[in-house]
Amino acid sequence: MTNQYVSPLSVAVICSSNMNRSMEAHGFLAKKRFKVRSFGTGDKVKLPGTAADKPNVYEFGTSYDDIFSDLANKDKNYYTQNGLLHMLDRNRRIKTCPEKFQLCTERFDVLVTCEERVYDQVIEFMESKTPTYNLPVHVINIDIQDNHEEATVGAFAICDLITMVSGKAVTCLFTFSLCDLCPNKRAKYFVHNIFLIK
Repeated sequence: MTNQYVSPLSVAVICSSNMNRSMEAHGFLAKKRFKVRSFGTGDKVKLPGTAADKPNVYEFGTSYDDIFSDLANKDKNYYTQNGLLHMLDRNRRIKTCPEKFQLCTERFDVLVTCEERVYDQVIEFMESKTPTYNLPVHVINIDIQDNHEEATVGAFAICDLITMVSGKAVTCLFTFSLCDLCPNKRAKYFVHNIFLIK
């Protein structure tokens, strides 16, 4: 389909567990018809439990349906009230399961991370790879707190950024200030790096 996407840019949004921040932005960008995928960088997928020292832990690749069912069986009222079941219901409408970034072989033009720790993990992974394409990949961090409200605000900020850069040649993105790219200053913190695409 020729006009499937509004931009040729291939975008990945990355948080720790591919549950909240990256999925909120994934859904928002997809509705705007951007070519987007989302990932996590953690060892496991972790969600809050009924006690602070008892998180719910899953392997990447466990379907959102299965995680939804597991939490509903454990304590449906609790996980409905704290918003996790609503979040998982949204997620399973977007894609099947949380995906680990370090296992993906697809090429992207722009990688957007949602916190500095995740940014550092992506940078470490990119530095460990041997370049196979003579093309740049832009790694951009936007700090987003891991809660529903901030994830929504962060999704708007990421969309602002991608909308602004989508009209520019990918090889020239580094010549523009990120503050210029997001003039409404919705995002609180930026870090930007460039690699040859691995």
